[in-house]
Amino acid sequence: MLLTVVIAKSLVELSLMFIVGRFVLGLLAGSKRDNNVFWQLLDVASKPALWLTRKISPKLILDQHIPLAAGSWLLIVWVALVQLKVDMCLSMGVHVCQ
Repeated sequence: MLLTVVIAKSLVELSLMFIVGRFVLGLLAGSKRDNNVFWQLLDVASKPALWLTRKISPKLILDQHIPLAAGSWLLIVWVALVQLKVDMCLSMGVHVCQ
């Protein structure tokens, strides 16, 4: 069970990094970001989280706000997974989690 929590936490961290990297690169590259290879890689890597957010969010939310919504729920899930991991480590013994 601990392994499942650690893997899920790692996947959420990766998704968060892809979304934040996409945002920062978008700021740096400006309007030429669509031709940037790294932008395209980050865009492809962040697609699953953005797609899921678009599917579960109401149509009232604009497409330009989807990355912020995805980052928000991913951050909430990450905090919950960290809390779950800490609780599991404390119940099993700290030596198991090292």
